[in-house]
Amino acid sequence: MSVAEIVSKPQSAPKRKSAFREWFDSILFAVVAAVLIRWLFFSAFVIPTPSMENSLLVGDYLFVSRLHYGTTTPITPLQVPLTHQTIWGTSIPSYLDWIRLPQYRLPGFTDIKNGDVVVFYLPVEHPDMYQKYGNVLPDLHPHPTDLRSNYIKRCVGIPGDKLEVRLGEVYVNGQAQVLPPRMQNEYFVSVKTTVNEENVFHKNGIVDYAQFTETFGDSIASNDEPGYIVKTTAALAEKLKTYDFVKRVQPVLMEKGLKEPYLFPSSDAIDWNKDNYGPIMVPKAGMTVPLTELNIALYGDIIRNFDGNENVIVEKNKITIGGKQISNYTFKQDYYFMMGDNRHDSADSRYWGFVPKDHVVGKAVFVWMSIDPNPTSFLKKIRWDRIFRTID
Repeated sequence: MSVAEIVSKPQSAPKRKSAFREWFDSILFAVVAAVLIRWLFFSAFVIPTPSMENSLLVGDYLFVSRLHYGTTTPITPLQVPLTHQTIWGTSIPSYLDWIRLPQYRLPGFTDIKNGDVVVFYLPVEHPDMYQKYGNVLPDLHPHPTDLRSNYIKRCVGIPGDKLEVRLGEVYVNGQAQVLPPRMQNEYFVSVKTTVNEENVFHKNGIVDYAQFTETFGDSIASNDEPGYIVKTTAALAEKLKTYDFVKRVQPVLMEKGLKEPYLFPSSDAIDWNKDNYGPIMVPKAGMTVPLTELNIALYGDIIRNFDGNENVIVEKNKITIGGKQISNYTFKQDYYFMMGDNRHDSADSRYWGFVPKDHVVGKAVFVWMSIDPNPTSFLKKIRWDRIFRTID
């Protein structure tokens, strides 16, 4: 065959993909890209409860950066892509725990700092712990570490900090901490007359309130006065004082020495409550503590469940590892103490303890959408003033 014949011979056209194949390839590429972005860079998160109000509201949709603290490798690889715990709209588990991989954290560009708003896996879903905290978190079920429920709180104690709450104010290493600008607390608003709740509370963004008759700090029934218990910010509490029908606005705080049930740790050696808590040391990798009765109550769960030890038995006055009693313990990883900005309506570290570093997901960076679950009208369903708001 001559060169001219070869050149002039018609070339066969490449076989075109079918419409189904093109559709399948596009979907596969999109899923793989979404999985990689979700794992390496950022995840979406929605605020389900009021524990971070008024900083973050129920219905806020966030982007959570995994780059800040370094993303972690998956532990449970057999999982339906883009799911968490269950398949969408069902109660069918979206994963199989036949294979468990070791977890590694890739380098990040910062460490967790006091005041950071952090998303993490809820540590109390460990099989040995989730029933213990049923009174605080009744809907828990045990899952692998990387598929436990996502929680969002503000970090108030980093590894090595000595933390204490005095009359509702957080102290770290003896220094009072700057309050989050939109932190919410509980107040008693004493009133002289009936309140137009729509004009007074709703227009000021106060949605959590209840009528109440009481005089705080006074046990004489005849001194009781009508009013409201409201959860709001300090700035709005000051504003309420300016109304002519308001007699006074008083913070609602538990007295020091009044022991609160279900608080962490469960021990007869303490009489703490959510407003007067500690002092405690937040565990740091390499830090050694003597195993007193109080320290066993504080650190026993993490020694048994989160620090990589085997055959651990925790009793009231002693801990044994591998059948040998130990008198002190050196922590193997860092831990954090988390609290919600809605200080009287938050299931946080005051109720279930420390967050291990290997449970940290990322840093909440901004709100990209906000939908009011209880709007007064359809036009107010989207909170336009919160879209693309950074998180402080």
